[in-house]
Amino acid sequence: MKKRSKKYREVLSKFDKQKIYTKEEAAKLVKETSPTKFDASVEIAIRLNLDTKKADQQLRGAIVLPKGTGKTNRVLVIAKGDQAKAATAAGADYVGDTDMLEKIEKENWFDFDTMIATPDMMPLLGRLGRILGPKGLMPNPKTGTVTVDVAKAVQDAKAGRVEYRTDSFGNIHAIVGKVSFSDEDLLANIDAFVSQIIKIKPATVKGDYIKNISISSTMGPGIKISLNSFDK
Repeated sequence: MKKRSKKYREVLSKFDKQKIYTKEEAAKLVKETSPTKFDASVEIAIRLNLDTKKADQQLRGAIVLPKGTGKTNRVLVIAKGDQAKAATAAGADYVGDTDMLEKIEKENWFDFDTMIATPDMMPLLGRLGRILGPKGLMPNPKTGTVTVDVAKAVQDAKAGRVEYRTDSFGNIHAIVGKVSFSDEDLLANIDAFVSQIIKIKPATVKGDYIKNISISSTMGPGIKISLNSFDK
């Protein structure tokens, strides 16, 4: 049996693991139960009633959180000509084409958090799929990272865009802020994320769509949120 630290045991004494809290109570508790000294991230986990063997029930996309993520997002844009200039003007940290792709391939360079590419560059990116895919960095039209409007994509990434996709069990995880956020800002992000997941409910889902929702801080315990806290 894993031995828990004194700090973690103190954290567990502050809430009831079996209780289901309102979203307001959970937003407050997730900060109080953070066992780390650094400004931990807050993650939401949603379990959905999906059959991920069906293509239309494999959810994937992105949302710009109204209050951001609290994290600095380093953006790399793969584009040429006017699109490259637009990306630079929009605040991209790195902009290039074959030079950047070679740097990734030959130098194992990954000093970025998000990669955005124009459609014409995707054939060149194909050979890096085996490197970028496992790291979750491969641009994809569904998440808005393959686009002809690179300026907006860069602005969204910098503003707090988070990507999501269902795992094989129908679960979705995403960062929705930091423990340093006010309760109000954290709730605004949680509401926006849950609303997005509700909006993209596949028409073929039978029965209850959302099974449960919980939030946790980095290394902190999961806090269950009542589904009645949200407009479904």
